[in-house]
Amino acid sequence: MTLLGGWVAQRTGDRRHLVLGFAAGLMLGVVAFDLLPEALHQAPEEVHGVPQALLMFAAGFLTIHVVERAVAIHRGHEEEYAEHTHGQRPAGGHSHGHAHGRGRSGADGHQGVGLTAALALVSHSVMDGFAIGAAFQAGTTVGTVVAIAVVAHDFADGFNTYTITRLYGNNRRRALTLLVADALAPVTGAAITLLFPISEHLLGLYLGFFAGFLLYLATSDILPEAHSPHPSRTTLLCTLGGVGFMWLVIGFAG
Repeated sequence: MTLLGGWVAQRTGDRRHLVLGFAAGLMLGVVAFDLLPEALHQAPEEVHGVPQALLMFAAGFLTIHVVERAVAIHRGHEEEYAEHTHGQRPAGGHSHGHAHGRGRSGADGHQGVGLTAALALVSHSVMDGFAIGAAFQAGTTVGTVVAIAVVAHDFADGFNTYTITRLYGNNRRRALTLLVADALAPVTGAAITLLFPISEHLLGLYLGFFAGFLLYLATSDILPEAHSPHPSRTTLLCTLGGVGFMWLVIGFAG
């Protein structure tokens, strides 16, 4: 299912804005209907009146925000340095040094954010495997239900892993490598649970953190990118469709 989701994502062609809109909807649905409820269930303890899972949710959102701002500031400083170092631009053209400095730092910075996001999705899939293994430790029936739920939304995981990796300038080979890693991750996570028991509390804290991470990417990066070239109702409908799809998947799985 993970590989199928990635295959669909890379077959989009000039309908990229629709894919991004749908991906953002999937991510919002995962956060609202899957990650946050599970995080609150497993880490309900409060700190100064707020559940720990929600504190981790805010921490995840702010962490990726700080990382992206730091990358943007670093990129801006490199551009300014390149422009001053290489002097004034030739008449009727641009300084080669300035353009190179801007392109390299921009690409590297954005690729790093894309890789971080994709690796976070892979780690989330490992946690899905943990959930399957822990559920089977509780009983065959519970384990089967959880496994069905994970398989059902692995399509969205594969779709998002490939889309996010490519969105931030990474090449197709790297995106496919991360897609395969994401497909293997749940199996790996389930196998690890054979070695030791898992703390539900720590899993809940992680899910809260990852929910904030995904929410930031969906609202601050992917949705603006989806609407910038084609501000259309169709893109908006794709986003709503992504949210609705995850609602149906999680509802049936539950």
